[in-house]
Amino acid sequence: MEALLDPLVLSRWQFGLTTLYHFLFVPITLGMVLCVAIWQTQWVRTGKVIYLQLTRFFGKIFLINFAMGIVTGIVQEFQFGMNWSNYSRFVGDIFGAPLAFEGLVAFFLEATFIGLWIFGWDKLSPKLHLATIWLTVIGTWTSAYFILVANAFMQNPVGFEFNEVTGRAELVDFGAVLTNPVAVTQLPHTLTASVMLAGTIIAATAAWHLRRGQHQEVFRPALTFGLWTVLISGAGIMLSGHALGIAMTETQPMKMAAAEAMYNTASGADASFSLFSLGTPDGSAEVWSLRIPYLAGFLATNTFDGTVHGINDLQAQYAEMYGADQVYSPVIWLTYWSFRWMMFFGFASMAIAAIGLWITRKGREPKPWQWSVAIWGATFPLWGILIGWIFTEMGRQPWLVFGLMPTEAGVSPNATGVSVLISLIGFTLIYGILAVVEVKLLLKAIQSDPMPVPGANEAGVVEDVETVKVKASVY
Repeated sequence: MEALLDPLVLSRWQFGLTTLYHFLFVPITLGMVLCVAIWQTQWVRTGKVIYLQLTRFFGKIFLINFAMGIVTGIVQEFQFGMNWSNYSRFVGDIFGAPLAFEGLVAFFLEATFIGLWIFGWDKLSPKLHLATIWLTVIGTWTSAYFILVANAFMQNPVGFEFNEVTGRAELVDFGAVLTNPVAVTQLPHTLTASVMLAGTIIAATAAWHLRRGQHQEVFRPALTFGLWTVLISGAGIMLSGHALGIAMTETQPMKMAAAEAMYNTASGADASFSLFSLGTPDGSAEVWSLRIPYLAGFLATNTFDGTVHGINDLQAQYAEMYGADQVYSPVIWLTYWSFRWMMFFGFASMAIAAIGLWITRKGREPKPWQWSVAIWGATFPLWGILIGWIFTEMGRQPWLVFGLMPTEAGVSPNATGVSVLISLIGFTLIYGILAVVEVKLLLKAIQSDPMPVPGANEAGVVEDVETVKVKASVY
């Protein structure tokens, strides 16, 4: 019973669950806002009604997720003070700076212009109104950057000095914090993954309507747009993921070693990528694996003769640096498999998109089960993103701030197991209710009809977009 009420364990579960729940909405927002901005740009540029219909239709989905993301994100900040006060006291000088910029600059920017975008359809000129959605894109993506900067300090602490008198890490170089190589490489990886998720949602929504033979003129182009978005963003994910892997190897070699289940240092052909691996029960050695020679070294160092340091060698090194009373490797099986499942869902999404483009070429009609694959495949990038964050955070263990603060040292000293358990149950119930609301709102938006636009000619073009006044009340 005492183990079940351990404040550290419960605090980790609570933060992990609330963070993953919050991150259900963030990538949809980051990816969908770009797609909506592209469609609205095409509407203003060409006057084609279909682009206005797509802008309005998927704009609803973007707004639903934006609102839900704000509501669930507020909880994260309270936990820093309630459950992780020692951590907040230790890194507050550094951690607070990017979070302050996120709130004062990025969030105000996106909140202001998203309001103008929602209510400015019939009040602003088309070009000025278009500018509001692109400023929303900038604000939303800038917000993501500052959040990633804060997280990157936990992965690779830079730009600070440790004050032995106060026992705190103090900011000395904000530029180094902002240009942390982990944050710089993590941003494009996060954004391209978010765009892939938006693409699968667009394709799945179009597939739902097309399977019912409705609104072909709107959702056939949307399907093609979504599938191409998945493929293009997938290429970006691979390139940015490779750069992130190199940065991870340089800053957190133990995470890379755990991701490959590589117990001993290897280079060249021996630095191989494990497709499947079995280890000993205590996780200290490999029993059998299926490997691709050279690939792990290339992923880690960008050279085929690169060296990947092993778990056992790094454990000995860290024991000498930080003390021999701690295991410095994460849970190997969790890190190893989360890395592979993350990649699997990304590649599976790209495969579905490529096959979908081939099947629907020249207006061909897919079979019913193929529509179903497109619809259910919408969740694949989301699973990949969530598992990717599990890999990122669990692979850092046992550190809360790598090399500076172990996880157990960051929990609030006055937090009791009962109090954390009560809040955990409360958050779970509330989030469960919000999940039902979110699903119902999304399904209603997805299953709705595109907005009719009067005044278009037979080609579906409005010669003067200035004459089209769309009421904001449609939202």
